[in-house]
Amino acid sequence: MSSLRTSRTRLVGAAATLVLATLSLTACSNGTGVHDEGASAATTPAANSSSGPSPSSTSSSGSASRSDSASSGAGTAAGTARPAADASAASASKPSVPSGKRPVTCEASNTKTVAAPLNRPVNHLLLTVTNTGGRSCYLYGYPAVRFGDAQAVPPVIEDSQPQAVVTLEPGESGYASVNLSAADGSGSHGHTVHSLTVYFRGRSGNESVGAGAHPSLPAAGVYVDDSLKVTYWQQSMDDAIDW
Repeated sequence: MSSLRTSRTRLVGAAATLVLATLSLTACSNGTGVHDEGASAATTPAANSSSGPSPSSTSSSGSASRSDSASSGAGTAAGTARPAADASAASASKPSVPSGKRPVTCEASNTKTVAAPLNRPVNHLLLTVTNTGGRSCYLYGYPAVRFGDAQAVPPVIEDSQPQAVVTLEPGESGYASVNLSAADGSGSHGHTVHSLTVYFRGRSGNESVGAGAHPSLPAAGVYVDDSLKVTYWQQSMDDAIDW
C-alpha cells in the first residue's frame, strides 16, 4: 500500500516537472521570457554610447563653444578698437591746422603798402605794410625797392636783421625804413624821383613774389643819392626807424 502511494507521488512530481518545462519553453519562444537584470544593465550604456553623445555632454560642448566664440569676438573687437583710440590720442596730441588757415607769404595782393617821409631821422622814408588778407603772412627778408627808372635795388643794412621772420596776423603791420640820401651831403648822383615800386621776397630771400606794390610819394617827390639803402622788415616801427 505504501509502495503504491510512493509510485503515485513520483508520477505526480514527474508530471508537474514536465508541465513547468513546457511552459518555460513556450515563454522563451514568444519573447516574453524573464531576462537577466544584470545582463540588461551591462549592455545598456554600450548601446547609448553608440547612438551619439548624451544631451548633457552636447549642452556642455555647445556652451564651451559659445564661450570661446564670445571670447574670440571680444578679443577681435578690442584689437580693432585699440588702434583707433591710439590714432585719436595721436591726433589730439598733434592738432592739425586747416590748409586754408596756414600762413602765406606777404605780397602786394594780400597787403597794403604806405610810404611816408620822416622828419626824424632826416632823409628817411618809412614803409608800412598791413596784412589785408584773411590769413597770417610772412614778411621775408627786406623790401626790394625801385625808385623811378632805377635798374638796381639798394642794398640792405645787415645789422638790422631781426632774430625771427616778421609775421603779420590779419590787420597787423610790419615796417622797414629807407635811408634816402646821406645826411651830410656826401652822397653822389643825387636826384628827385616821383614813383616807387616795392617788391616782396619769397622764403629763400633771393626771389621776388607776386606783383610789386606802388605806394604814393609826396607830390614834390623825394631826393635820393647813391647812399640809398634799406632795413630788414621789422615787427615794430621803433625798430625800423632806429637805422
